[in-house]
Formats: sequence, C-alpha cells, structure tokens
Amino acid sequence: MSSSKEYVSYILEQLHDLEGITCRSMMGEYIIYYKTKIAAYICDDRFLVKPVESAKRLLPHAVYEPPYPGAKDMLLVEDIDNREFLCDLLEAMYDELPMPKPKKKKKSDS
Repeated sequence: MSSSKEYVSYILEQLHDLEGITCRSMMGEYIIYYKTKIAAYICDDRFLVKPVESAKRLLPHAVYEPPYPGAKDMLLVEDIDNREFLCDLLEAMYDELPMPKPKKKKKSDS
C-alpha cells in the first residue's frame, strides 16, 4: 500500500513553517528532506523519523517500525496534528542527521 496524497499534503502542511522542507516520491512512498538531509519517511500513511538521539528524547514512547520490509527501524510519530511539535522535532534532529552522500560522477565515454 502506498501513502495517500492527502496524508502527504497534510504532513507537508504541518511542516510548512520550517524553511528547507522538500519531499521526493520514491515508488509510491515519500522521503522528507530538511535542509537537504533525509529526516523522515512517509510510508503507508505513517510518518517515520530517523532514530537519532534527539528524536528518541522527544519521542520516548515511540514505536520502532521499518518504513518498508528490510529497512532499518525508524520512530513512528503518532502525534501528527501538533504542528509546533513536528517542527521542533525536525529542528532538534537536524545536527544529528547525516550529510547527504555526494553524487557519483558519471564516467565519460572517452
């Protein structure tokens, strides 16, 4: 099952106050970037964040779930209606999120 456009739109609206939020569709699911760093996934109408220390502190009772079969567990955010909390959560996580991997250069045919 893929995520509904309504759910994705709702999450993006909740994060609207943060500068640098972007979203990319990946096979019916979505990756949420915060200032170019992967911060969260939207999969099967669930909002899942990377389990960095700040997220674990702010979500002490969160359930760990994989975004898709075979993936590493992430923290399920159940309180998606609290806009201020969601923005604070991603801001707190930012420094702990890994930098994006550099894109590989294409080999020339020379």
